[in-house]
Amino acid sequence: MLTPFILHTYIFILGAVLGSFYNVVGLRVPLKKSITYPGSACSVCNNKLSVLELIPILSYLFQNGKCRNCKTSISPLYPTIEFLTAILFTISPLLVGWSKELVISWTLISLCMIVIVSDLKYMIIPDKVNVFFLFLFLGERLIIPTDPLWDPFAGLVIGTFVPLVVILVSRGGMGGGDMKLLAVFGLALGWKLVLLSFFLATLIGTVIGIIGMMMGFIKTGKPFPFGPFLVLGALISYFFGQNLIQLYVTNFFPYIV
Repeated sequence: MLTPFILHTYIFILGAVLGSFYNVVGLRVPLKKSITYPGSACSVCNNKLSVLELIPILSYLFQNGKCRNCKTSISPLYPTIEFLTAILFTISPLLVGWSKELVISWTLISLCMIVIVSDLKYMIIPDKVNVFFLFLFLGERLIIPTDPLWDPFAGLVIGTFVPLVVILVSRGGMGGGDMKLLAVFGLALGWKLVLLSFFLATLIGTVIGIIGMMMGFIKTGKPFPFGPFLVLGALISYFFGQNLIQLYVTNFFPYIV
């Protein structure tokens, strides 16, 4: 029988390996490239990476963040996604338990990691990614139902309608990819949590945007990727949303509890 430490170590390694794959998906799908061929190579010198150079997280550290062939700096985004995926996969059982819902949480994390890569790199959330996970969540929610059963489908509708209104009112202040992503999140989160995730994403994005403009990192009127904020809002809402809602209601509307 596996001890909890060994089991979580396996999950961490699995998450790191999948995180490496999600880097590939996030980088190649927006460019309409195959995610399986050709093999991974340096983006500058095109040197094919060896097995040792493909070890998640560790290869970046051993190579001091540089290509072994041309010494070009490797983006820290790669090991960051690998580490984030590994950590989130590992803590998921602690937050949702060893239940069928764990499948939903790992699927959500997978989508989130791909979105971070593609949106930070190209400011694009590919339709192929959204459609793939839309049907994946749809199938999973049919097998792993919620209470009430209609909650994920209400989340899909709300996740589509709310950002659509924002897009129409702001005349393009939010991208279509963001709207589709929030709709997919709705299937995983349900209507209450998808609303909370959008609120948190907007709040965090606004704060970061203001700080960025004050520090000169973000230019006024210049768009910046909103996908990572949607991801952050979705993950916070999925894992902690019910507690946050309960805390809010208890403190501000105690008479309805």
